[in-house]
Amino acid sequence: MNNLKIATAQFENKSDDKAYNLSVIDQLAQKAVSQGAHVIAFHECSITGYTFARHLSKEQMLAIAEPIPDGASIKKLQAIAGKYNIAILAGLFEKDQEDKLFKAYVCVDKNGLIAKYRKLHPFINPHLTPGDQYCVFDLYGWKCGILICYDNNVIENVRATTLLGAQVIFMPHVTMCTPSTRPGAGFVDPVLWENRETDPTSLRLEFEGMKGRDWLLKWLPARAYDNAIYVVFSNPIGMDDDQLKNGCSMIIDPFGDVIAECRTLGDDFVTATLTPEKLTQAGGYRYIKARRPDLYRDIIGQEHTPEQKVVWLDKQ
Repeated sequence: MNNLKIATAQFENKSDDKAYNLSVIDQLAQKAVSQGAHVIAFHECSITGYTFARHLSKEQMLAIAEPIPDGASIKKLQAIAGKYNIAILAGLFEKDQEDKLFKAYVCVDKNGLIAKYRKLHPFINPHLTPGDQYCVFDLYGWKCGILICYDNNVIENVRATTLLGAQVIFMPHVTMCTPSTRPGAGFVDPVLWENRETDPTSLRLEFEGMKGRDWLLKWLPARAYDNAIYVVFSNPIGMDDDQLKNGCSMIIDPFGDVIAECRTLGDDFVTATLTPEKLTQAGGYRYIKARRPDLYRDIIGQEHTPEQKVVWLDKQ
């Protein structure tokens, strides 16, 4: 395995404006290549927009969703990847031949579709069908996985993807800055975004406190540390429909250290070089080998009815 340079991006997407969102993906991909990146990752539903979908009927969802890999957006994404010779990961709503709807995330390069993943725990629209399998694929000699947003909050998903061989897990999100039962959570006033040039301090206090980054750092580095994996976290910045998001797209190494992070208040990306040595040097590598599945195989696998409640959806 060779070192791999990966970029993770943040940008302010426009709801149901695929042409605009793909144009930003194009611009950031070009810049990432100029900095030596082999791969660039974007956030959940970066092609279509995300939060606006909570208001849509099934007919409206079908109108914005696309088949994969034959949809126009995937073909455009492949064209961008080919133009710059870079692998691109991005998200959109998918529909199949039976008009089932999914929250999808894809990896493409100049040769076409490399991988497709369907979110296991979708919630933004009641007509979405949950995915039913994990995703691990080869990318430049590395084993990579994908888990979308809420999927990463269920720790079994991260461990399962790791046990399937993933050394890097792409974790596209649209998260933070929403109400929750945890102390300090809540929406961030869009006025602060409008005033970000004249008063960046007030915005950063909200973005970096318990509504945003401080909450993320309670758990995201642990996913990397416990599993001895690289985590590539991507998140939008700015307005997503009527909600303000705080970006801070980052890459975390197997030691749980943030090795690159977007810190600007606008469209941006950062790059980091992944080195294979860290995969076995990190403590999580030893902990995985020390597991005793004979003790908890039946406990973890016992019958359970999934229940998923997203608090902020009740606060609209």
